[in-house]
Amino acid sequence: MKFKRNERIGGIVKILSDSPNRIFTLSYFTQKFNAAKSTISEDILIVKNVFEKLKLGKVITIAGAAGGVKYIPKVSSEDAREFLSELCEQINDPERVLPGKFLYLIDIIYSPQVVSKVGKLFATYIDYSSADCVVTIETKGIPLALATANAMNLPLVIIRKNSKISEGSSLSINYVSASNEKIQTMSLSRKSLKEGSKVIIIDDFMRGGGTLKGMQDLMSEFKAEVVGKGVLISTNAPEKKLIEDCISLMKLVRIDAGEVKTIPNDEIIK
Repeated sequence: MKFKRNERIGGIVKILSDSPNRIFTLSYFTQKFNAAKSTISEDILIVKNVFEKLKLGKVITIAGAAGGVKYIPKVSSEDAREFLSELCEQINDPERVLPGKFLYLIDIIYSPQVVSKVGKLFATYIDYSSADCVVTIETKGIPLALATANAMNLPLVIIRKNSKISEGSSLSINYVSASNEKIQTMSLSRKSLKEGSKVIIIDDFMRGGGTLKGMQDLMSEFKAEVVGKGVLISTNAPEKKLIEDCISLMKLVRIDAGEVKTIPNDEIIK
């Protein structure tokens, strides 16, 4: 079957955007669309230019026998600010304040549309070029981490709060959560992560950094290197966290009974 140029371009855009950071060879597209390599190369150049003009991300061509083309998610500063500002408006609803100065975020972090964009934002602001996987802890961090892993084309590793018999032998550590100042346990199956891996840690919320510090310590037990960390929201207080160099998309400036204020993190939106 022969395809017109607009049909091929539509197909290429769909294939690339559905599989971020995956390399597709020119041969894949020539067979898919029954077209010559020179024709496909022209199609890809058109797609590349459109993505650049509309700031939809980058389409990269890779030379050589193992080369091809891939789509790298990148969110422009304008789009990032607009998206995070709208998200802050949703969060800044006094009805979301729970007893103990907690925020109700379930509907947001379980929204496919929201987490998909958040994953692309983390892929924009975190250098994952050397990473082997994305790591998070159950349960609220899972949707965000899964979307991030998809955008980065990396596997996802989930730390458990309780070890599972079905996952084999596990390595467990104790940590102190800053939110309730209680000693808790986290564990990870020894089969889930190879020693010496380079990982990206993703979570939904950071107050003092106790949970992320625990995850970082657990990675050390696997001799893994943490090459990036990101959270959806971090609090302004305490100013000094238990970890450093963690990217936060939004800042929780104030939370009291009947009042909450979050703002986009201007430090990363450039």
